Amino acid sequence: MSTECFPITVLPHMTQIYRDYLAMGESAGDAPVRRWFGAEPFGGKWIGKGIPARPAEKLADLLEQQAMEFGSSDAAKANIAKLRAGARVVVTGQQVVLFGGPLLTILKAATAVARAKEATAATGVEHVPVFWLATEDHDLEEVDQVSLLTKTSVETLRAGLKVAPAVPTGGVVPGPELDAVLERASELLEFAPVSEWLRECYLAGSDGARPTLALAFARLMARIFADQGLIVMDAGSRGFHALGASTLRCAIEHATELQDLLIARNEELVRAGYHAQVLVAEGGSLLFLLDETTGERVALRRPASGNGDGQWKAGNRTYSSTDLIAILESAPERLSPNALLRPVFQDTLLPTAAYVGGPAEVAYFAQSAVLYKAILGRVTPVLPRLSATLLEPAISAVMDKDEVQLPDAMTTAEALAQRLGARAMPIELKRKLAGVGNTLDKELEALTEYLGGMDVSLGKSAEVSGSKMRYQMNRLRRMAATFELQKEASLRKHAEAITMNVFPGGHPQERVIAGVWFMARYGDGLVERLVGVAGNQCPGHVVVRL
Repeated sequence: MSTECFPITVLPHMTQIYRDYLAMGESAGDAPVRRWFGAEPFGGKWIGKGIPARPAEKLADLLEQQAMEFGSSDAAKANIAKLRAGARVVVTGQQVVLFGGPLLTILKAATAVARAKEATAATGVEHVPVFWLATEDHDLEEVDQVSLLTKTSVETLRAGLKVAPAVPTGGVVPGPELDAVLERASELLEFAPVSEWLRECYLAGSDGARPTLALAFARLMARIFADQGLIVMDAGSRGFHALGASTLRCAIEHATELQDLLIARNEELVRAGYHAQVLVAEGGSLLFLLDETTGERVALRRPASGNGDGQWKAGNRTYSSTDLIAILESAPERLSPNALLRPVFQDTLLPTAAYVGGPAEVAYFAQSAVLYKAILGRVTPVLPRLSATLLEPAISAVMDKDEVQLPDAMTTAEALAQRLGARAMPIELKRKLAGVGNTLDKELEALTEYLGGMDVSLGKSAEVSGSKMRYQMNRLRRMAATFELQKEASLRKHAEAITMNVFPGGHPQERVIAGVWFMARYGDGLVERLVGVAGNQCPGHVVVRL
């Protein structure tokens, strides 16, 4: 297995704040990103940051109970024992997407394992990896899908799960509709061992009860990362919420001050040339409330001037701050944090040395930092997850034959086919097209300048006519490339295969193709290989040749 490290800019639509964050160790100086994110993401600068020591008995008890339920490995249980004895954690997480979701889920967990190993070796203090299940999100459609490759297409499977209100996805129990999806997934995975894991995790057990999405996802992640001792954690229960109640209480009692801090940070982001990843407005809050009747997760909102014991709204119901505190004390699981407060809530529970996130999550931290400082008095370092494209031998061979690098493949099949066709043209034709094109540009530029000197309107007319001539010249190049494609039909097939594997549907592979698809083809040994790649700390995007 070989790897290549590319700048993160090879991926499309990468935010400027994430790009500047990755470059923080190179030339950030006193740039705002250094103030917002604290520790640099590479070079181990985050290791050894002070984490307040606190008893972990209750936390470990809850994790041990879940480890039994999730079928966690002995290595994971040993890591929980280390946590009880004072270990630190490197934590990451993801929504409970069907069958583990896209490759990025595995890349996140592999990075957490690698960073925990790195910190343990550097400090002599045990660090253990934790995977936080985002079970309280309520976008069911987003998690009810998984994409697998066929020989000619990307096939997206959906169970069509339906629930009436917007309840937390983790508690949704799939019915018989999931059986057909599992069968089709097994076919596409060619009945590899991982397909049996999916059946064991997602189908009813010996008691006949079907697992929730959260339980099935947790069992799968525990199974995939059994050798690495990954601690899988679902913090949606009453016990975990009770442990993190201090942060939820702060979000109630100091709602106005926290909202003002976020609004000020958003303004700071805009002044620095960025944009806020999560919109914050007066009257919003950092909390959701579960309706005690329907189980629906509803955003809590406040009047613009509300504070103290002011009124809060959740749907059509009104609550006072006193009401919310009473709910927190009697049923803390009914209150949950939004995207900005969630990492602070997480680190109220865990002795977190670092959080591993994707580009969007890292960008959120520029806003969450003000909440960290206000509530916890510190900011947890955030580290980038491994970003990678996995190249199978057949695809790698085609790319080498056609001299296609990863940046070339980040396009449509048609655009790549045109490029391959242009490369296949006879040298003499390439020279003639280049010569004519260069001469045309030179002469048009001179003519436009001359006519513009005579009369402004003539100059503008020359610009318009020149654009039309250049368009026709480019059209002639495309026609010549298409002619070569027709002569060599394999080039178009190559372009289709490359883009389907590397850039499916115009998105990076890691965000579309399921991690279990790669595991089916390369075995559970793939996980340890990816942990090794994450340990190399490419400050961009890695191509992994399998």
